[in-house]
Amino acid sequence: MSEQNENRNRPSGKRPSATHTSTNGANRPVRNGNSSSHTQGQNGQRRRPVQGQNGQGSRRPSGSRPNPNGGTSHQGSRSNSNRSQTTAQGNIRSERTGTVPKGKVASKKKRRKRRIILYVVEIVILLLLLGVLFVWTKLNKIHKADDLSKEELKINELDSETKELLSGYTNIALFGLDNRSNGDFDTGRSDCIMIASINNDTKEVRLVSIYRDTFLNMSDDTYSKANAAYAAGGPKQAVAMLNMNLDLNIKDYVAVDFNALVDCVDALGGITLEITDEEAAIMNGETGHQDYIAEIEQVTGKKSSHLKSGGTYNLDGVQATAYARIRYTAGDDYRRALRQRTVLTKMIEKAKKADLTTLNKIVDGVFDEVSTTYSNKEIIAMAAYLQSYELADTAGFPYYKNSGNVGKQGDCVIPCDLETNVIALHEYLFKDETYTPSSKVTGISEKIASKTGYTADDAVKTSDPTEKEPSESVGDTEEDTEETNTKE
Repeated sequence: MSEQNENRNRPSGKRPSATHTSTNGANRPVRNGNSSSHTQGQNGQRRRPVQGQNGQGSRRPSGSRPNPNGGTSHQGSRSNSNRSQTTAQGNIRSERTGTVPKGKVASKKKRRKRRIILYVVEIVILLLLLGVLFVWTKLNKIHKADDLSKEELKINELDSETKELLSGYTNIALFGLDNRSNGDFDTGRSDCIMIASINNDTKEVRLVSIYRDTFLNMSDDTYSKANAAYAAGGPKQAVAMLNMNLDLNIKDYVAVDFNALVDCVDALGGITLEITDEEAAIMNGETGHQDYIAEIEQVTGKKSSHLKSGGTYNLDGVQATAYARIRYTAGDDYRRALRQRTVLTKMIEKAKKADLTTLNKIVDGVFDEVSTTYSNKEIIAMAAYLQSYELADTAGFPYYKNSGNVGKQGDCVIPCDLETNVIALHEYLFKDETYTPSSKVTGISEKIASKTGYTADDAVKTSDPTEKEPSESVGDTEEDTEETNTKE
């Protein structure tokens, strides 16, 4: 029988014999076969050869990998096929039952977690951007003045030691304008002149009032009262006047009018001060002088009330501004400068304890009534240290002084002499005990003495024995009553 016929007659499921019969009846071995490695099963079925350990016929353990140098491993193929079938069956069962395989559940959870994190990050970034935009919009309410050029600043030629020391401080000029037209920051006399000196390392702040009637160089070699510099050339000349007369390096200023002070005190909920009977009478206009409270009501459009008598009051904005303007008491302008510093100190104390709502009220009510050379970026940088700033002390300048009539300028506060006072100022602000005044300050000091006739020997002691000397901690935290001498 031929090979084809033999295969046809072979029972179903049986494999052909390991040897094939050729047409000539001879047995032909299977190609590449090894007869010693094959066993015959029942009915002539051939078993698949299995290579055992050391060439023995033992079966290879289940799950072991095929010999990479040998033939195809049917066991590995079956294993992979079985896994694929199991996965497919599992997926079919999952689809039927509505469940998700564990691997897919974990993968979905990770993707969901990543999405949540991205959403949170996006929200935080959005809030930060909105916060910056909010602050920037508020700051844009402030009247921004052009930076002062080196020529406009009129900074004197200082020695290297003084320059290095001053570089560790930020000195700012503060001007309170006595203008009847609010919002005008380029004209008018500065009713209040202060220098805020900030130690850049410790954040300690010292305030010095420059008495507005102090006889000084206006920065153009003309001489007059200190507050005349702002009236003559605005904030630029006023800053130049301070730098030239005091050997300072002021580059920036802040100017405010009546409205700013009134609105700020009101936003803070008022400030608590003790008022004397004399001060209350002057604020109410009961002493023959102007009615300060009524005048400020008219200028600002704010309503207030007069005080019944002396006592401790929580003053509103109008009343606090009226208090800061009093000058017709013992101490005259010296005492008024002290009142101004007292009001500012009380405001700083309340502002540091204020909540965000209160601070926002101040921003909304006051910022458009302020003019400064500071940029928004610089203001934000300084505001970051708001809670770190500490007001260490306040004082009035000049320390050694007298008052007298100086021709057309009328009654003035005369430094006796300027050079001595500037030395005391640098010791107070910068703790500089080796400072030597510049030649410019020395020249101005000599000119003032020539024009007024007052020298260092004419400095008048105050009647209050508790007044501190500059070397101890300069300040006039008590009432200064100066005797007035007139020299023509």
